[in-house]
Amino acid sequence: MTDRTKAERGRAATAGFDRRLLPPMLLGSVLNPVNSTIIAVTLIPIGKALGAPPAQTAWLVSALYLATALGQPVMGRLIDIFGPRRLFLVSTTLVGVAGAIGTVAPNLGVLIASRVLLGFGTCAGYPAAMALLRSEARRTGRDSPGEVLTALAVANQTIAVIGPLLGGLLIGLGGWRTTFALNVPLAGAALLLGLLRLPREAGTGESPQRGRIAAQLDLPGMALFAAMLVSLLLFLMNLHLRDWYLLAIAAAASAAFAVRELRAPTPFIDLRVLGGNTPLLATYGRALVAYVVSYAFLYGFTQWTEEGFGLSPFHAGLVQIPMFLVAIGVSVLTGRRKGVRGKLIAGGLGQIAACAVMLTLTGASPVWTLILVALIFGVPQGLNSLALQNSVYFQADPERTASSAGLLRTFAYVGSMVASSTAAASFGRRVDTGGMHHLAWIMLGAAVLYLLMTLFYRTLSRAPGKDSPAAAPQAR
Repeated sequence: MTDRTKAERGRAATAGFDRRLLPPMLLGSVLNPVNSTIIAVTLIPIGKALGAPPAQTAWLVSALYLATALGQPVMGRLIDIFGPRRLFLVSTTLVGVAGAIGTVAPNLGVLIASRVLLGFGTCAGYPAAMALLRSEARRTGRDSPGEVLTALAVANQTIAVIGPLLGGLLIGLGGWRTTFALNVPLAGAALLLGLLRLPREAGTGESPQRGRIAAQLDLPGMALFAAMLVSLLLFLMNLHLRDWYLLAIAAAASAAFAVRELRAPTPFIDLRVLGGNTPLLATYGRALVAYVVSYAFLYGFTQWTEEGFGLSPFHAGLVQIPMFLVAIGVSVLTGRRKGVRGKLIAGGLGQIAACAVMLTLTGASPVWTLILVALIFGVPQGLNSLALQNSVYFQADPERTASSAGLLRTFAYVGSMVASSTAAASFGRRVDTGGMHHLAWIMLGAAVLYLLMTLFYRTLSRAPGKDSPAAAPQAR
């Protein structure tokens, strides 16, 4: 490298956000959404190929989110301590391995296992990206540019556009197994970019201390958190009174987790700080409810367009495109505005309107009505994800940015699990219009709750910490 090139890179680095970090950040963060959206059009083909009803193929969705809901805050905590590079490289390697296993899976059980591995493998991308944003803000002495946060949201929305359509194309070209094989080259590209461009420095706050790593990780706290979350999610996947013991285990683990974290010198999740940060807690609650609606539409409505309405997987993917195109446009247009309350209110109203239109659809409805629903859903899809992401970035403790971002995804995945089990319960063994209407009523109730949570809880900002480079977005 010439002295001139080194000088130019040095000036670029000190002038503002280091743009060389964007490719690995964006690619790593989209590994999870590409696997989330591409599976939407493969559930029916997989079910037919393996002789599994919707209630069983729903585990392909639930397995990934069970793993990621558990893994995101754990991976985020590791990134806060050790920095993003090592965790990013290990995780992307797991994605490639999981893709290869899914490609040759002989039955539904192995396929579900590959989705679990995919879930753990895709855990590092988003927390690593948020940690890099925070570290760049500290390095430059100013807040990371709003366009970088917007780029993360738009990248996820773009992948959501490509996912269903790409899934339909791959199924047409080589069958549903090609949707798993796609992870191998994606993981390879992410691994290469991570090796070349991610910095070796420690994370957003504390550095690993020799001899105290186990204490910093709080392994007992992680184990109790895992017991609490897994038992709760297993209960939510198949709501029935006979599984009351899972809820009891979740409650007991939750109590033990709270006691442990309040006493631990370096807790996995600092409940004292988190409990005092009510705006952040409210953001997590909104995320859970918002993603119940979003993922119920993504999985439930897509299955109905294939089996209940009669579209092919490719055409079912095409129907989803208007939603994500609108979402991208909304994110780009509103990304520079710091206020989040208006975005959240508009997002709630958009969800309510879309659910209401869903209730009017039947198997004889014209195709343009399906597209209309997708277009309406695009508005809250763009507004909610951007507002929730930006809220967490500014509301979180700067030294726990990655783990806070991981918790946002955890609450989103809990919402997706509720959506998946709700869709499975609504449809049973056959995806028909009656089941879709039942699902739409549940989605409408969640959308109304989301709007009320925004209207009646007005505090959306948090005073910046001493190390925070900028103030939180205003509640407007």
